[in-house]
Amino acid sequence: MLTLRHSAERGYADHGWLKSFHSFSFAGYHDPAHMGFGNLRVINEDRIAPGTGFGTHSHRDMEIISYVMSGAIGHKDNIGNGASIPPGDVQRMSAGSGISHSEFNHAEDSVTHFLQIWIQPNVTGIEPGYEQKSFADADKRGKLRLVASPDGALGSVTVHADARLYAGLFDGIEEARLVLDPQRKAYVQLIRGELQVNGQWLKAGDAAKLEAESALHLSSGQDAEVLVFDLSA
Repeated sequence: MLTLRHSAERGYADHGWLKSFHSFSFAGYHDPAHMGFGNLRVINEDRIAPGTGFGTHSHRDMEIISYVMSGAIGHKDNIGNGASIPPGDVQRMSAGSGISHSEFNHAEDSVTHFLQIWIQPNVTGIEPGYEQKSFADADKRGKLRLVASPDGALGSVTVHADARLYAGLFDGIEEARLVLDPQRKAYVQLIRGELQVNGQWLKAGDAAKLEAESALHLSSGQDAEVLVFDLSA
């Protein structure tokens, strides 16, 4: 079964310095029908104004992934990490027993556009951790590149969760197939462009929820960038 979630159906918050679309219930947006999907808990599509950002705040027992589309995020935490996260990089932060961090757009004239993703861990109370890796566009062109997994396979970042995350770029005749376990769930988030997902058209910001499906087919992309989640049920 494939269920579409159109971009305009998401929650939205405009804080002036931050404009954010919420795929699932988050902060002031609450929808009992969209509390998460499998062990995927949050996808926030955030745009941070120049010179602003999230001040120091804390998390615990959550796997947090940042995926930047444009601009950059300046990250700093209380376990000694300080970094800039540009497009092409995937950042994983394991909150574990507790971590405090800040995220800022230090640019003077450009907006940072990124996805903040939360996945529920399969272990709790672990030592907090951080990882950041770069994935070239060439490795995502016309294919699904594994960028996060429980075992760090193929050079992906390691998440302490029963989940895998793939990123892909598709245009024209490029297509990809992914074998799915019908006992699990899959979630497709289209970041930009247009794309067919198992024959259904998605536009930027749209998502597809797949349950009891044995395969995923991506095709007919029009400048498409996509994330695919393989999730526990």
